Amino acid sequence: MGIEFGREICGTLATAESREWLVTNGIGGYASGTIAGLLTRRYHGLLVAALKPPLGRTLLVAKLHETVRYDGRFYRLHTNRWADEIVDPHGYRQIEHFQLEGTTPVWHFACADALLEKRVWMQQGHNTTYVRYHLHRATQPLELTLRAMVNYRDYHGSTQAYGWQMAIAPVESGICVTAYPKATPLYLLSDRATAAANHIWYYGFDLAVERYRGLSHREDHLHAATFEARLEPGTWLTFVASTKAGLNGEAALTSQQDQQNLLDHWHSTSTCQNQTPDWIKQLVLAADQFVVHRPFTSPDVGLALPQGLEVGRANQLGSRTIIAGYPWFGDWGRDTMISLPGLTLSTGRPEVARSILRTYARYVDQGMLPNRFPDAGEAPEYNTVDATLWYFEAVRAYYAATGDDGLLSELFPILAEIIEWHCRSTRYNIHRDPSDGLLYAGEAGVQLTWMDAKVGDWVVTPRTGKPIEVNALWYNALLTMTKLAGHVGQPAAAYQVLADRVSQSFGRFWNNATGYCYDVLDGPDGDDASLRPNQIFAVSLPASPLTVARQQGVVEVCARKLLTSYGLRSLAPDHPQYQGHYGGAPRQRDGAYHQGTAWGWLIGPFVLAHLRVYKNPTQARQFLQPMADHLYAHGVGSLSEIFDGDAPMTPRGCIAQAWTVAEVLRAWLAIDQLQER
Repeated sequence: MGIEFGREICGTLATAESREWLVTNGIGGYASGTIAGLLTRRYHGLLVAALKPPLGRTLLVAKLHETVRYDGRFYRLHTNRWADEIVDPHGYRQIEHFQLEGTTPVWHFACADALLEKRVWMQQGHNTTYVRYHLHRATQPLELTLRAMVNYRDYHGSTQAYGWQMAIAPVESGICVTAYPKATPLYLLSDRATAAANHIWYYGFDLAVERYRGLSHREDHLHAATFEARLEPGTWLTFVASTKAGLNGEAALTSQQDQQNLLDHWHSTSTCQNQTPDWIKQLVLAADQFVVHRPFTSPDVGLALPQGLEVGRANQLGSRTIIAGYPWFGDWGRDTMISLPGLTLSTGRPEVARSILRTYARYVDQGMLPNRFPDAGEAPEYNTVDATLWYFEAVRAYYAATGDDGLLSELFPILAEIIEWHCRSTRYNIHRDPSDGLLYAGEAGVQLTWMDAKVGDWVVTPRTGKPIEVNALWYNALLTMTKLAGHVGQPAAAYQVLADRVSQSFGRFWNNATGYCYDVLDGPDGDDASLRPNQIFAVSLPASPLTVARQQGVVEVCARKLLTSYGLRSLAPDHPQYQGHYGGAPRQRDGAYHQGTAWGWLIGPFVLAHLRVYKNPTQARQFLQPMADHLYAHGVGSLSEIFDGDAPMTPRGCIAQAWTVAEVLRAWLAIDQLQER
């Protein structure tokens, strides 16, 4: 198993810089860059530390400038593009081979007959990145010089130095950099190299992807330290960038290599043990990158902990959450609940799911789950209608997999309170319409569904009214309560009555004139007949309120009009507002985000809906196959957030998206389970 590239990819800048790698530390920090070694995003760096885990991400180390002197000749292994768009040096030309070992990126640089290996990994639970250089082959010693390029800024920002003076001081085994008096110290260390302090700003790094995104694309980085070492054949050097002093690379590498244990555990719990393709195993490893720890806040914020939990004990047990996507998303309620079954249950880790469900129960307020925890640590934002409903589906899936009556008893009162709030009304006019039992949501100036793009005061897809996927989720939540009530000795009849009323009214969504469902009912301008993928959930969720014939109609129209190789378009191409290309400045990109852009995570619900209607596992699995090829592009070893709606469906957005990985895994396993029956 593994993803590998030779010179045919690595030796050409256009292909090498379009493929990105990612390493994570389990608390929200990460390291990421291009195979070429070229910075193309403001989010690239060897150490992007989560200073307020899992958020507070701060770029501390941008990259290393690596130079080799071998047999009297100098080889520069790094690559830069400058403000004048000139590339110098061309270190990517020395890359003979690149591969992922699990999720660990490994390069082999060929310098004459010398072969130098470089690998990057992070210490789990710490803001620490390790880079190891191993001289595998040589006929004489090799001299290696590393120049550390540092920074200290929010990972969304950019730096123009303007004479910024950082404090740089020698410490044991290296250098300590303090960006300003109250900044977190950065330690640059090595186990065998000599270290010298420097303070030289390098101006005008050009970030090509940021230029494409219409954002500031020039940045300065500080050369803070130089490390030099002489490597004999068969020896190695380890470089460490960390927010704490100390060297423990071997233990960290052993921890990273424990990914094999993750696969072994998955094999022992999965039903598809014999013929699972390597790309699915890669997704199991990719899934782990999104699961991080989120400490509980103190109880003075006015929210109760789950029954029986103290703050200190909760943190000791390890509360978990899910990073929605790398490199720029934090943990979002909606994304977390959608991703939970695929990332945790499908990978054989229900204990992680349990922790996530308890963590979010902590933050339920007025019958709503938070949609976002801001980076700066402010109060959670409650601005979504569907995240809370996805919580019911996550609980249902967890209980179906575990039969955990203890957690169900703990969560059921919270679930019941959520239903009550939705029946009587909560924030943003979210309420059950007593005339038809359907859920209404929205008011001017807000975007509450997953189609949530907003530019200034412009809500691109407001979808105020009764969105179809919200009501499909509402129906499933009510049926879930009906079934779970009996397990905790609570009456179920009231929930069944509510569900029956939704089922009776759901036929209103069917548009006889088009042969598919309305996207939104009872909006400010009436019913919205735009063809969007949201109706697929009325078929893919466990219970469908549509007739069998209408289920088939939904799947067929989505297949004909919305399906791409990598997901479903967010709007049909024949709609006058369709945009098939995602790019440009923020307003242009956000205007296309849900107006034609294809979303990778939607391939999962489509496959499950197709499987439900046609019961053809072979054909359903074919729809997932392009994702196997996609593992070799964009964020290698993971799956992207979005794609252009127009061919060739170029990947865009986050290089690694939680719900894309989760839903592909979940769909694959559902197909496998059907075949075994």
